[in-house]
Amino acid sequence: MFAAQISTQTAIIILVLFGLAWVGFGWWLGRRNRTVDDFMLAGRNVGLALASATAMATWVTSNTTLVAPQLTYQFGIWGMVGYSMAALGLILFAPMAKRIKSLMPQGYTCGDFIRVRYGRGAWYVFLVVSFFYAMGWLISLGMAGGILLHSLSGLDYQIGMTVILVICVGYTLLGGLKAVIATDFIQTLIILCGVLFIGYVCWRDVGLDTIYASVSQEQPELLNLLFPAAIMFLFNNIFFGIGEIFHSNVWWSRAFAFREGIGKKAYLISGLLWLPIPIVTGFIALAAPALGLYPPSPDMVGPLVAAKLLGSVGAVFVFIVVFSALASSLDSLLAATSDLLTEDVYRGIIRPGASNEHLFKVGKWVILCLGLLTWLLCLERVTTLGELLNFAGAFVASTIWPIVFGLYRPRLGGLYAGLAMLLGTLCGLVAYVQIGFYVAALTSCLVSLVVCLIGLAIHNEQFNWERLQRMEK
Repeated sequence: MFAAQISTQTAIIILVLFGLAWVGFGWWLGRRNRTVDDFMLAGRNVGLALASATAMATWVTSNTTLVAPQLTYQFGIWGMVGYSMAALGLILFAPMAKRIKSLMPQGYTCGDFIRVRYGRGAWYVFLVVSFFYAMGWLISLGMAGGILLHSLSGLDYQIGMTVILVICVGYTLLGGLKAVIATDFIQTLIILCGVLFIGYVCWRDVGLDTIYASVSQEQPELLNLLFPAAIMFLFNNIFFGIGEIFHSNVWWSRAFAFREGIGKKAYLISGLLWLPIPIVTGFIALAAPALGLYPPSPDMVGPLVAAKLLGSVGAVFVFIVVFSALASSLDSLLAATSDLLTEDVYRGIIRPGASNEHLFKVGKWVILCLGLLTWLLCLERVTTLGELLNFAGAFVASTIWPIVFGLYRPRLGGLYAGLAMLLGTLCGLVAYVQIGFYVAALTSCLVSLVVCLIGLAIHNEQFNWERLQRMEK
């Protein structure tokens, strides 16, 4: 067991203050939202500073601050480095963001692209993949909120998870993407300063020699660069991170929202800023044996080590940093998933003739329903964050090649794109169950690539890029 680092009362006070601040800020920013473009895409006029900050803050999820330490605690050096390689997703998406903006200047979601480019069959498969991934990420974020509060204050998991979900749903509902991007800018500053400070304190107070000696004695395999499971995780996580970004409406909606010429620069800057953060957060997990900490669950190791290093006052600081990382991702995912369900499922399937004014209202109801569904699925903490997160890898890695070839090669047909996503996902799930979570994305990506290459070799019909410009219904 472990001792709570801050009192339950202190944790509640912090939550109330942050909740009031963010919800009030969201309401203030959302006062001028009048159209669906304002609510979903912040008026399509986001500048470079806010664009870079929102992309970086969204990718610094609670998973970065909780799962990166967990994976370092389980896989050692390669766990730390492997997680940092997820920055490649942001960096490689930079030129794609420019391409997306030029091909679809009036687009709303990634689903719009799949529907027009590949047809309705592949579109249906893509929507299922995207929804399962989004729910997996939302559940992991909701769980992370409960784990954070329980680790640092002893507050009941269900209570902490509920409160953080209510706060994020509240300001996203009131302000839309404007509130998400504005709060992300503030959260980026908090996260960068906080993570660097915690890493510095760990290096100063524990020291590299002490950490190396304790890990060598108690968990020597973590320092083994030939640790087979860790090497598999390294490559698996690269494709998982790329798949997460390439397919997700979280990143496509920002490509549409950013001002012309901003997307490529913003994603490149955010990727370079994000790269060292998992290294720092993972590094502190290696100090756990030296500090005599043995967490009951590996996804608690990050906040427990940081709180131990900084004491009770520092635990408040740790809480604020991780809460900022959590909120910066949860709000973005709520907004982007709501857009996908509203635009693609509601208008695309249920009510094709819906007006923009009607969609403006429907989008808010969808955010509420998503929040409620996430809460229900988070009530029972059935697995660790790392395993839950990598379960989604089987889904998202299957979309990498259909997205890439679909954006740059006019020959890949909808049948092969749909099969690539379907077979890649199924094979990835089999690998997840039969081998381990650290190979799911790798297997899915490989199968999807083979199907796409077959499709490129067989299919000869050329796609007309002007169809995307017209945004065919």
